[in-house]
Amino acid sequence: MTAYGVSSMFFHDYTSGKIFSFVAQTGLDGLEFWLETPHFWLRDLPVNELIGCRQEYPEITTFSVHAPVLDLNPCSINPDIAEISVVSTVRALTMAKALGASVFTVHPGRRTAKRPPGDADLARFDHYISALRDAALKDPLTVAIENMEPAVNSLICTPERMREVLDAEPWLRFTLDTSHALIASEEIVMEYIDLCSDRLANVHISRAENCRMHLPLDQSPVIARILGALCDHHYQGALMLEIDDLNFKKPLSAGEKCAVLARDLAFMKDCMEQE
Repeated sequence: MTAYGVSSMFFHDYTSGKIFSFVAQTGLDGLEFWLETPHFWLRDLPVNELIGCRQEYPEITTFSVHAPVLDLNPCSINPDIAEISVVSTVRALTMAKALGASVFTVHPGRRTAKRPPGDADLARFDHYISALRDAALKDPLTVAIENMEPAVNSLICTPERMREVLDAEPWLRFTLDTSHALIASEEIVMEYIDLCSDRLANVHISRAENCRMHLPLDQSPVIARILGALCDHHYQGALMLEIDDLNFKKPLSAGEKCAVLARDLAFMKDCMEQE
């Protein structure tokens, strides 16, 4: 059964408890918690407090975790940055397991220079994946790697490259970011679904327009077609709204944000139920 959720970063400025309460108010039953959500990240990562929030809101039945990515790059040419990025991600995986996450989403990293990745960059990526593999197999948890927006230095920004990585790593799953893919085209989103739906564990759902990413769905016909394609491929995982609140013309109140989510929730349900 499909779960409908939202990224905690849409409520960037609020406490963890408030974030859970807002999600519950909207009728969503899922939450993807970014560990870099400030109230959690800047207070020494109070895992027990977050576990308490989960217990207080049992109606949020689907809970996933996004690995830290700000200032980090596991494929950095700087060995110190690369290593702390790997260590931070592995630590986050252990934290996600303790929090009872169903899916742990990671970014693939990028070449530091804005040039196509070379052998050295791919070697650093292999080291990163190896560290994740060891941690995931030692402490079982579904790890899903996310597609990035098209960029010359990106390590995974095409359906073919994602398929190549998934084929090489049978334990690894896939988080589809529709907004990242839509920067290329709607057709690229469909190719990701066609090529990789058998390993799809999570979907970040949002629009992209005029090179702006992570926009609300706003009854978009493009998003409706994407949801239809997911249904056609029998996807029953989570649909996590990943919306950047800085895309709005003015700062939104908590109530206004909840209204945006309620509208997008109704739209997603309508699309999924029509299939």
